[in-house]
Amino acid sequence: VGQNMIIYFTEGENKFLEEYQMNVTFKNISEDSRCPEGVTCVWQGAAVANIEFMGTTTRPMTIPLATTENEGRNYNKSAFFNGYTISLVEVNPAPTAGEGAKSLAGKYRIGIVITKGGEDSTMR
Repeated sequence: VGQNMIIYFTEGENKFLEEYQMNVTFKNISEDSRCPEGVTCVWQGAAVANIEFMGTTTRPMTIPLATTENEGRNYNKSAFFNGYTISLVEVNPAPTAGEGAKSLAGKYRIGIVITKGGEDSTMR
């Protein structure tokens, strides 16, 4: 897996990422308030993906990652786990005006990028 390669997961999918020695499961989308396509919104909203990470020597940890940074709502686009920074870069499909997010449950696909190092590194 190359640097900054996007790794995709469908909802409920689990993968063991050998290069990072971690097991990753995309549990679900706990919230999707993103602005539907073709609608003008005051706030762009956010989708929050619950992703479980487990290193070979760590306990499983579910980390919510959001499509937008918003400290007031506790949304983070990336998190630090086991020596890596994990960033959520894609959540598809986007909600549509008619159906909203409810109809998307179970159909989501996310893309994450894993980079070595984290909080204290200069590789922002």
